[in-house]
Amino acid sequence: MPKIGVLAIQGDFLEHGKMLDAISIDWSEVRLPDQLEGLDGLIIPGGESTTIVQLMDIYGFRDAIKRRSSEGMAVWGTCAGMIVIARKLLDRRPEPLGLMNIEVSRNAFGRQVDSFETDIQVSSIEGDPIHAIFIRAPVVTNVGPEVEIIAEVEDGKPVAVKQGKLMATSFHPELTDDTRLHELFCRLSSS
Repeated sequence: MPKIGVLAIQGDFLEHGKMLDAISIDWSEVRLPDQLEGLDGLIIPGGESTTIVQLMDIYGFRDAIKRRSSEGMAVWGTCAGMIVIARKLLDRRPEPLGLMNIEVSRNAFGRQVDSFETDIQVSSIEGDPIHAIFIRAPVVTNVGPEVEIIAEVEDGKPVAVKQGKLMATSFHPELTDDTRLHELFCRLSSS
């Protein structure tokens, strides 16, 4: 069983913890870089991407996450977390970690008032579509050749992607009762 950390410096980290509890996964809140040691996977939650990156830089997470990812730790960014792990942003800030070969546009679906919910099919998950909650969500505008698009919204915009042991979703699976994306990430973390 993988040991999963949830970056707990800003954002909805507790909701991810509840999902991991629901599938009986050993997890911990990560508040300092040395807490990354021994983890098989790290979830970077939704929140405010500029604040998350600023706090990551203040606490020295940038190099630690990049090093642990290069050593095989899986990383999943949800919503703001997708922005944080991207290679490039269409926006001026924040400076992403550059882990995943994707280009991302922040708040691509609009402002808070434009938030929405929809059902999407995720190619890596069997069964019914996933109910996806988009809150000031980013979107993937370009993917590298090694990136697999695993879900799109109706107009074809990619909203879930995988690259090796990296995963990113534009939406908030932790705000639903469906644990299948968390289960998928745990399988990635165990591989």
